[in-house]
Amino acid sequence: MKTVYICVTTDVIHEGHKNIIAQAKKYGKLIVGVMSDEALVKFDRFPTLSTKERVQLFQSIAEIDEVVVQSSVSYRDNLLTYRPDYVVHGDNWKDNEQSVIRDEVMEILKQWGGELIEIPYTRNEAVKRIDTKMREKLSMPEFRRKRLKQLLQLRPIVKALEVHSGITALIAEKTIVANEGELDQFDAMWISSLCDSTAKGKPDIELVDMSSRIRTIDDVMDVSTKPIILDGDTGGLIEHFVYNVRTLERMGVSAVIIEDKTGLKKNSLFGNEVAQTQDTIENFCEKIRAGKNVQLSDDFMIIARIESLILEKGMEDALKRAYAYVEAGADGIMIHSRKKDPTEIFTFCDTFCKRDKTTPIVVVPTSFNTVSEEELAAHGVNIVIYANQLTRSAFPAMQSTAIDILKHHRAKEVDDRLMSIKSILTLIHEL
Repeated sequence: MKTVYICVTTDVIHEGHKNIIAQAKKYGKLIVGVMSDEALVKFDRFPTLSTKERVQLFQSIAEIDEVVVQSSVSYRDNLLTYRPDYVVHGDNWKDNEQSVIRDEVMEILKQWGGELIEIPYTRNEAVKRIDTKMREKLSMPEFRRKRLKQLLQLRPIVKALEVHSGITALIAEKTIVANEGELDQFDAMWISSLCDSTAKGKPDIELVDMSSRIRTIDDVMDVSTKPIILDGDTGGLIEHFVYNVRTLERMGVSAVIIEDKTGLKKNSLFGNEVAQTQDTIENFCEKIRAGKNVQLSDDFMIIARIESLILEKGMEDALKRAYAYVEAGADGIMIHSRKKDPTEIFTFCDTFCKRDKTTPIVVVPTSFNTVSEEELAAHGVNIVIYANQLTRSAFPAMQSTAIDILKHHRAKEVDDRLMSIKSILTLIHEL
């Protein structure tokens, strides 16, 4: 009997999936590869069912002869193991980022004369409603809030991109790249006080209050599903911080990062060029404990940001604070540096991990931007935040466009570097 292989990435079976299963079964023994959780988060969605639950879902279908786990976005390992005569897939992967997977499948099948069969993708209102419902489910607070902790278990390093509006959230949500038979995307979103303030034309001195920050969070949550890490600056007064923790947790934010400074906030990259005062260990620990005491779920994370290296207080001070903050209940440690060389970051991470191998470490490689994610992960980093790159790339582009329109008294000269309105609109979901 001929063997047929299909890969599935869904948490719910609709008529499109049933059609592909029925069509595939006509060609012989049907093996279904259920993409693993680890692979799915690199693919295009976060699972709402576990790998085991999705395997059981497809095992209950009579037409399917065998269900296996596909542990990678690439089909390679399973195809070489089962050597199917046919691979069946919808025709919706020809002209998008998944085309690199399609090309690899066809190349592997050539080795034994296998064939790729593509079934017309099912497009109707019923399927659209199910897809929309699944996307909306992922955006609900109870699903979104816990996702950062889940990602820390699934990803070698979690990648967060700065967003400051609905449209930048869509960029973070929908940007997927193909590379060597694999797909990759950002895992989470970082809402920075610097970029949030800048988008509003305000200085980064905690002038934009939490009510305004919450409106930005709402805009981002409205159009996206990825977990949110919020820049909480100093956290403010302890009496205020506890209320903000409850609010953020209820909204579905996954984590807040607060820095151990006091007084009028100044951006860390100024270092000692401006007057900046570091909080006492005792007071900052009290703030962490107060925040942890009021949260209602185990999903929400309070991450302590250490400014010792920024303020040139030394490695010993940074490590002393890190151990104390973890003892006070911090769910993660963010270590910051304004040096272009990552050596002191590596030293901190290596030393911290010798004593504490479980608390996540967060870095923001703005100054030391030559370091790769692989290098950071090798030193124990769990979350990397690209904290301001979208904002910094947008402003020069907009300013250049404004200058050229003034210079030429028309818009034709800038047209070649503009995204079409149609392309922008395709980013936006319609219910």
